Amino acid sequence: MTRTRLNLFIEPEHARRLEDLAVHRGVSKSSVVAVALASFLSPDAMDQREAALAKRLDRLSRQFDRLERDQGILIEATALFVRHYLTLALPVPEHQQEALRAQGRARYAQFVEQLARHIQRGRGLVREVHEEIGSASDDEGGV
Repeated sequence: MTRTRLNLFIEPEHARRLEDLAVHRGVSKSSVVAVALASFLSPDAMDQREAALAKRLDRLSRQFDRLERDQGILIEATALFVRHYLTLALPVPEHQQEALRAQGRARYAQFVEQLARHIQRGRGLVREVHEEIGSASDDEGGV
């Protein structure tokens, strides 16, 4: 079989990886490049790459849609909470405002600490609530 000689310039990192792969497989660098080039030029390989790319894009699109949905829910929940709070909050007399500010700062610090604990545990409060609701409805259905 006749072969054509090519002189190529590649990045040093690619050259190192090519060398490592050839040594690991026990083959020549030329054979590694020949197989990679044949795979790249194969029409089936192009279809496989396109299919893999389309599959990944579909998965990313679904993840993005879920994130967008969750963000919408979060915004609505926050807006509803603020409206509810503002509707029920009583005006505070002038002489009590500084004490309430101090209490607010302390409560906020406590909130941030609790949030940090939830994030470190890796389980969200929303998931816990969903699980509690699910187990409560299962308990009611079984009674």
